[in-house]
Amino acid sequence: MRVSDFDFDLPPDRIALRPAVPREAAKLLVVGQELADLTVADLPSQLRVDDVLVFNNTKVIPAALSGHRVERLGTTPKIEVLLHLRLDQSRWKAFAKPAKKLKAGDKIEFGSLQAVVEEKGNAGEITLAFALAGAALDAAIAVAGRMPLPPYIESKRRQDAQDATDYQTIYAAEQGAVAAPTAGLHFTQTLMERLQSIGIALEFVTLHVGAGTFLPVKVDDTKDHKMHAERGSVSADVAQRLKAARAKGGRIIAVGTTSLRLLEASGLAPFEGTTDIFITPGYHFQAVDGMITNFHLPKSTLFMLVSAFAGAERMKAAYAHAIAHAYRFYSYGDASLLWPQG
Repeated sequence: MRVSDFDFDLPPDRIALRPAVPREAAKLLVVGQELADLTVADLPSQLRVDDVLVFNNTKVIPAALSGHRVERLGTTPKIEVLLHLRLDQSRWKAFAKPAKKLKAGDKIEFGSLQAVVEEKGNAGEITLAFALAGAALDAAIAVAGRMPLPPYIESKRRQDAQDATDYQTIYAAEQGAVAAPTAGLHFTQTLMERLQSIGIALEFVTLHVGAGTFLPVKVDDTKDHKMHAERGSVSADVAQRLKAARAKGGRIIAVGTTSLRLLEASGLAPFEGTTDIFITPGYHFQAVDGMITNFHLPKSTLFMLVSAFAGAERMKAAYAHAIAHAYRFYSYGDASLLWPQG
């Protein structure tokens, strides 16, 4: 498919720079047989007993690092790094800027944290081998790094202390993401308790969202695009409960594209490993019956995914409605509840 098929015009003032307060006050566009304008607080009215919401409980780490190259040619150019996939206790894949200033063997200092460029790949990707490992490395990254806000936010305003709370779900538990599973940002403890009180089950899986989610699609045809791998897990207990819920007639509703991608990669079976699943129109969904997600960038892999799930023409119409009715887009924006085409 042509990437241009997923383009649309988005006015710059529709990009949210701060989240709604309180979180569940965000708008919710229901995309079913018709469109309905609600708020996230209205979500319980759209679900039924025995439905299951599946959340991604990954926790965003301060994966954006600023440093400088050392010990080559007597110069120390500034290097910005965004970690995106942990390989082992001491090594991370990352995106560097400017990558042209680096080659294999170069040393980078991020304050007191040091790393060596072990390998240089394409499109600014590098492999970093840090001088520390395990918990010691995690602690050093927490000191040296900052919250990796999306570039469309950081280009408009400075990051501040509020982002450390705003850009994290209230149920975040497993450290490792370098981008938030943003559909989950709308949920509060009160809303989750309301959902449980009417018979909606809440389950948690883990997919450590990588920085690849921010990367633009640079090819003309979707078949030529390569997704970056992300590490995730679905426990045996969760997989068993999801299958049992479906057997009773309950619907599996993914909270976010990350939960959906992991559930589809796992097939509702126990899972531990990485996935680079790329979902475009024509994909046959097997694990998920509904999804909650924010509004995504034009020509992005995420807009391709929602077009695959709910239909390309339906999603173009839904996005046109959202733009016309002042919905807020992207990570801190409003949400949609999508049901597949009947």
